[in-house]
Amino acid sequence: MNRLRARVEKGRLVLDEPTTLPDGTVLDLVLDDEGDDLTEEQREALHQALTRSLDSADKGAVRPASAIIDELRARR
Repeated sequence: MNRLRARVEKGRLVLDEPTTLPDGTVLDLVLDDEGDDLTEEQREALHQALTRSLDSADKGAVRPASAIIDELRARR
């Protein structure tokens, strides 16, 4: 479960989502509308990197995430 969707009614959060969490579980809900702190230059660099990554994936030049994680761990 990555997110919960709620609506506000009369100043109260109303949540009606199925969950596998046990009864009594307490959750901290956080509004996530802060955006980011990227400058326009950083945002452009990010978009370029994402475009290159998508192009590589379209060409089949991909590796399993587990292999990349193993490689990063081995560098320690």
